[in-house]
Amino acid sequence: MRTCPITRLAAAVILPLLAACNSGSDPAIAGNAVLVSVTQGQIEGVRHDAISVFRGIPYAAPPVGALRWRPPQPAPDWDGVRDASGFGPSCVQPDVPPASLYFDPPQSTSEDCLSLNVWAPEDADGAPVIVWIHGGSLRIGGSAQPFYDGTAFAERGAVFVSINYRLGALGWLAHPGLTEESPDGASGNYGLLDQIAALEWVRDNAGAFGGDPDNVTIMGESAGALSVTYLLTSPLAEDLFDKAIAQSPNIRAVPALSEPAYGLPSAETIGAQLAEALGAPDVEALRAMDAQALTDAATGQRFVSQGTIDGWALPRQVVDALEADSQAKTPLLAGFNSGELRSQRLFLPPVPQSEAAYDAAIRCGYDDLADDFLDIYPASDMAQSTLDAFRDAIYGWAVERLVHEQSEDGLPAYLYIFDHCYGAARERDLCAFHASELPFVFGQTGNAGAFPPNWPVPDSEAAHALSSAMIDYWVAFASDGAPQSEAGPAWQPYSDGQSFMHFASEPLAGEDPIPGMFEMQEEVVRRRRAQNENWFINVGVNAEPGCALAAGEQD
Repeated sequence: MRTCPITRLAAAVILPLLAACNSGSDPAIAGNAVLVSVTQGQIEGVRHDAISVFRGIPYAAPPVGALRWRPPQPAPDWDGVRDASGFGPSCVQPDVPPASLYFDPPQSTSEDCLSLNVWAPEDADGAPVIVWIHGGSLRIGGSAQPFYDGTAFAERGAVFVSINYRLGALGWLAHPGLTEESPDGASGNYGLLDQIAALEWVRDNAGAFGGDPDNVTIMGESAGALSVTYLLTSPLAEDLFDKAIAQSPNIRAVPALSEPAYGLPSAETIGAQLAEALGAPDVEALRAMDAQALTDAATGQRFVSQGTIDGWALPRQVVDALEADSQAKTPLLAGFNSGELRSQRLFLPPVPQSEAAYDAAIRCGYDDLADDFLDIYPASDMAQSTLDAFRDAIYGWAVERLVHEQSEDGLPAYLYIFDHCYGAARERDLCAFHASELPFVFGQTGNAGAFPPNWPVPDSEAAHALSSAMIDYWVAFASDGAPQSEAGPAWQPYSDGQSFMHFASEPLAGEDPIPGMFEMQEEVVRRRRAQNENWFINVGVNAEPGCALAAGEQD
């Protein structure tokens, strides 16, 4: 929304005088215009009922030209009052096929995208702060997506911040030339460095919106939750947050900067091969490319956006950091969805033609662990077992590993499984699919205008009630590290008998979410790490090369 010139004049002349009489946690308000002072200057947002909203605030300088593939630099100051009524552009990203469930094209994109948005209660004073990191495989998405409106959190007393960060090759490319020019001898984690810069901005400015800079919760889903794991293990993020929420994270091996590891080529090798495929002999040639053309070409070459173990921003693999007990010692809330793979079937192998073939493939791939695997993922329902086995190898084990580790360190840690289904999802065999918890967490159930066009919209009294309870739990956790809601049962920490919350038709408390799963998957990962092998999607009948083919001979 833009204010008329008279209102802008009033904001520029009168509101600074009013602001001088107000503390940073009490923004000056004229009509629906709200003015606050941040470190770079004054910004004018808008008030909706009792919520003040500020959009498109730059937290770092645009990473263009010589700044492309450099750590984020401080955003420049400005004179006068900066309009903060509209979202900034999303970061440059490839198109998503229109038929995709996740098709949700941004209104605009740019390399000048390092901005954030704030929703704050009108009378906030020392409020908990939640910083949202969007998902999208580290290659698509943005903070302006309607799903991510922070109103529901602000209505419950939290200051909610959503951020953009560099995506795709522009955010995650490592290259020998970039490493050589880096004073830290590192390259590849530019999107992560953006997230850290945003957290530094929040530390310096949360008080201007009534937030408590000493009570910051990082929160993300999918690639955003993967980012949470990076932040938990990055020394550069130390002391920038106090709690963490991870919705559907994974803990996969990622490339090391200059050496192959866990079956992966080095990140520099991947980057050099990409540059060669793009016809770019050096970093200067890469920087000369149009940002969108480079992004599209990298996507065409199947560049994978992921972290790099660079010895600086990410010193070691997340699972290695957990084992070394070097992760941030913060309370954690983490969970996954029961039907994650229903919308990610490209990960799945063909279901064997017979139970005997399935059994043979599992025994070939899992050896002495085969009986444990088959107890959890039986041959009697191979299609469901395949969905569940891949879900747990990618998401379930990661969630329980994170929660288990924080619990072992004596920290409050809470686990959930989102298992709610509704008619529109059931009709498309999408019950509790990947990211389906988002409208519930953000209070968007029934708000069809907030959904991507191909998304099955939940709209029922049960959905609205479940959403309200989940937001209660999330905000209470951000407030004091203990999720609770008057609309649901007490949520016990995982340390209390492997307790978890089951979000089905309503919140239900339980213990030991999937008996035997964590222990079996933990042993699989331990063995593969010991053999310097990857452990991500070599699962089930794909556990070992040749096992599925050998099993076919059983038919």
